[in-house]
Amino acid sequence: MYKLGVDLGGTKIEAILLDDSLYVLERKRVPTPQENYHKIIDTISNLVSEITSDVSDFSLGICTPGAISKQTGLIKNSNTQCLIGKPLKEDLEEKLHKKISMENDANCFVMAESKLGAAKKFASVFGVIMGTGVGGGISINGKLHSGRTNIAGEWGHHTLHRNGNPCYCGKTGCVETYISGPALEKRWEIMTGEKKSMPEILSNIDGDVAQKWKNEFLENFGFGLANVIDILDPDAIVLGGGLSNIDFLYTEGKKSVYEKVFSDLVDTPILKNKLGDSAGVYGAALLN
Repeated sequence: MYKLGVDLGGTKIEAILLDDSLYVLERKRVPTPQENYHKIIDTISNLVSEITSDVSDFSLGICTPGAISKQTGLIKNSNTQCLIGKPLKEDLEEKLHKKISMENDANCFVMAESKLGAAKKFASVFGVIMGTGVGGGISINGKLHSGRTNIAGEWGHHTLHRNGNPCYCGKTGCVETYISGPALEKRWEIMTGEKKSMPEILSNIDGDVAQKWKNEFLENFGFGLANVIDILDPDAIVLGGGLSNIDFLYTEGKKSVYEKVFSDLVDTPILKNKLGDSAGVYGAALLN
């Protein structure tokens, strides 16, 4: 049976069709009609129809920003606001007349990297997304561990600093409010008075203030992932998302993590992803 994966992203929707050997037969990306739920449904439906025009028997997996509530079946915890509270899976199944497997972007990421990418030789893998938001997913022996209520791996909403930065989730001090791209840019602006993007900041982090910004970033990154290791103790951690391209996270960042783990032996590999921004669409295809 062919495998079709669709990655619903904030700016693009990507579809990929794989054969039984996981060879790519067809692939296409289109812009996401942001903040318009019904247009998102139509765009995904049209993309699926187009990419499977010559195929009759295929499974379908979809990668979404946000998780499905086991209680209501509605999308929750999504940074694509128009999806929150919507029956995305149900609406797409009705539109496409087909059964769908659906997981959030972090779960699809860890599925792809544990089966095809950087962590394929490891049994238990924690997949990290660090970009506009901070998320995570868990793969154990090639299968997703989603948890009792579909929130396993959500380290971005662990409390890093009590009474700290406000978060859209309603709590304060969440990991995401300290080491996501927007949070780091905001902190830079507070410390320097300069409004810069992450690439601009990282191009020159010399000087005392810049070093203080970097050290805060490393400290928060270290505590955040050390907590994950203390609880899960995975065989490997794979970093994904735009911030995964920061080289010092695999050297100074790893050192910061290791210093904070509750163990006399810490050697958890912290790996850079191999599939880049295509991990989500591969992971979606591999859900079935």
